[in-house]
Amino acid sequence: MNKVVVGLSGGVDSSVAAAVLHHQGYEVIGLTLWLMKGKGQCCSEGMVDAGRLCEELAIPHHIVDSRDVFKENIIDYLVSGYEAGVTPLPCSQCNRAVKFAPMLAYAQQELGTDKIATGHYARINYDQQSDRYQLLKAVDPNKDQSYFLYDLTQELLAGSVFPLGNQTKEETRRIAAEFNLATAEKPESQDLCLVEAHGNMQTFLDRFIDQKEGDIVDMAGNILGQHTGIHHYTIGQRRGLGIAAPEPLYVVKLDAVMNRVIVGDRNAGGRLECTVSRMNWVSIAEPTAPIRAEVKIRYRSKPVTAQIIPLGNSRIKIVFEDHQFGVTPGQAAVLYSGDMVLGGGIIEVENKSE
Repeated sequence: MNKVVVGLSGGVDSSVAAAVLHHQGYEVIGLTLWLMKGKGQCCSEGMVDAGRLCEELAIPHHIVDSRDVFKENIIDYLVSGYEAGVTPLPCSQCNRAVKFAPMLAYAQQELGTDKIATGHYARINYDQQSDRYQLLKAVDPNKDQSYFLYDLTQELLAGSVFPLGNQTKEETRRIAAEFNLATAEKPESQDLCLVEAHGNMQTFLDRFIDQKEGDIVDMAGNILGQHTGIHHYTIGQRRGLGIAAPEPLYVVKLDAVMNRVIVGDRNAGGRLECTVSRMNWVSIAEPTAPIRAEVKIRYRSKPVTAQIIPLGNSRIKIVFEDHQFGVTPGQAAVLYSGDMVLGGGIIEVENKSE
């Protein structure tokens, strides 16, 4: 009998992943990482729901205290990023450093298996020709989470299973109802776990970052208003600026050194290129020459065609075919070729539009 460790957050997706594998005859062991206190999945409330599921399925349930790992890799990472005027994307870092790598290590060292499963909507394919595991989009485009998984290594892909990758969210709900799972009607998680736990991102950040007021200025440096702290703003933001103008204004830059929020019209926020660091080439070997790829600069953004220029030292330059609005330092740029995730990294530099 095959043994698999299933990461359980207490939500319907991970619950169905465990139930389906259990139904297929796998020896399933539930594993929940205790990341922080509070409401929502990944918190103490999620652990209770995960424990209830394991009772329903009559499978073992292990809980690992990962709060220190989560604080170091996610909370400290977020706070330092916002203080520096960037908008970090915690999910991809959390998946690799906090969830998948520690889960696989725990499964191997403590539970005697080299397979873990999660409720992520994505797919994994092994390509014999290249001798590499490939990360693919999920069948359901509305639930695809491959964008957040670009930082997984070959070792982690080899040890991971995504039981939900070939089905829709509606099918997941239907399966949960068929198994009479307590999580079948549990509401969808809409925000980051930190937002769920603290109400909103601003409330969370205000616990760690002092509110330092400063100027909101236009592209010429004219003062238009005051801000309550640059960590309350992000590139592309339009609402909540508290300034009046004859045309819509957007945040186009956060100046941490001068403590300024710089705003402009939509054209001022366009970028033809950007530099990306900490690249992880997940499905292909690192290219040595320029390639063309489809790029997503936000989870919900549409892929756009661009030229990818390798710079060495895990850095690339992305040259877009058209100006892109909202290219945000700290967010992930993920490269695709059709359904396959080529790789991804962190947007490092804003280059002014030409």
